[in-house]
Amino acid sequence: MSFDLQGFPADSEALASLAARGLDYRLVDTADAAATSAWVEADFRGFHHARPRQIDLDYDRGLLAERRVHGVYDRAILEPAIPVATVSSWPTGLSVPGGRSVDAWAVSSVTVSPTHRRRGIARALMLAELQNARAAGAALAMLTATEATIYGRYGYAPAARAATVFVDRRRVHWVGPDAPGRVQFVDGAAIREIAPGIARRAVARTPGEIDRWPALLDRVLGLFDPDSERSRARRVVRYDDERGQAQGFAVFHVTRPPNEPGVAEFDFLAAATDDAERALWRFLIEQDFVSGTRGLLRSIDEPLPWLLEDPRAVTFSEVVDHLWLRMIDPIAALAARRYGAPGRLVIEVDDPMGIAGGRFELVVDDSGRAEVTALEQSDASASARGVRRIGLGVRELGAIYLGGVHPSVLARAGRITERSRGSIAAADAMFAAQRTPHLSIWF
Repeated sequence: MSFDLQGFPADSEALASLAARGLDYRLVDTADAAATSAWVEADFRGFHHARPRQIDLDYDRGLLAERRVHGVYDRAILEPAIPVATVSSWPTGLSVPGGRSVDAWAVSSVTVSPTHRRRGIARALMLAELQNARAAGAALAMLTATEATIYGRYGYAPAARAATVFVDRRRVHWVGPDAPGRVQFVDGAAIREIAPGIARRAVARTPGEIDRWPALLDRVLGLFDPDSERSRARRVVRYDDERGQAQGFAVFHVTRPPNEPGVAEFDFLAAATDDAERALWRFLIEQDFVSGTRGLLRSIDEPLPWLLEDPRAVTFSEVVDHLWLRMIDPIAALAARRYGAPGRLVIEVDDPMGIAGGRFELVVDDSGRAEVTALEQSDASASARGVRRIGLGVRELGAIYLGGVHPSVLARAGRITERSRGSIAAADAMFAAQRTPHLSIWF
């Protein structure tokens, strides 16, 4: 999605609502080093990070140059140049079932200073981001949430979960197939050139993953602040297939007290093939002088237990509702993905904010491809005998979109209404995804 991030003004409603409270809502010029550094100060404070060093400020300024950045300012405080609220956003691809991608609007860095709570700031920011997403032509807006009770108010719903996976080293006995290639250590700088291509292919395999940006790979590979303890502790391994082609890589570190076994931990594994995924997992869990291996933000449907003689060596914890989606353009979103079964379904969407509501006919052919049409409320054919229909809110549509939540589960919760017999079963079959949706990073 090509889009000029500075090509339109700040949202007029946010400007007006915050001005009425004595606050300024501004689009930050990311070419202005002082203004951007002040914004980063507020962002770090909002997430309870230590004050940024110069290297942090330089890194974040480079990152923010590729994003649309807003701040809310209070001229009456002692440091008026530092915003009392922050948000950043950018257009990016979201992987959907069928190995395809849809244009989405990523929302990040949402903070409000505790000195300015209950003044309507968060609401103004979030509503403005929905308008930004519409202006960008995005099919969906998305975010990762630290709080589970805030974003549903704006039409977001959890669509992909993640978990912490721990593997007990004492119980590891690999019974899965041997990978035909090899795993080897590599320097982070040496793999940097090919890392984006591997990451793109890995992302395309799993619904819910999003495009990786260059600064993220620099941080993951330990190239940002390379002399720091964190970067020096990182080790990078690459999997090459039997032809010598790189098909995946993982970044891990081992933490341990002196003279005792440690824990191998990783938060980045990019595998473009099943062989690469299995080989990297095997390497990570067969480490010596560790009590176990911990993977962060892993899929709730990892194949790992089926690759070990003792599946109880693997435990899942800290299961979280990681990726949240908000429909902006249902026609574009529904047409982008592939479906699990053919059929015809009329979807009646209620959106109190008036963004994505309406009646939509989803027709899926035998190959899983879809055609989506907006229907008029008076369209009698949608109520014709034999046409399956469901009614749901915009949140519920976001929840089922990637296939991670079954429509029948939401129907049992009273969140989806079956308008005609058999429509929930049809929706279950149609929205099913071959691969469980998963997002393995924060943004």
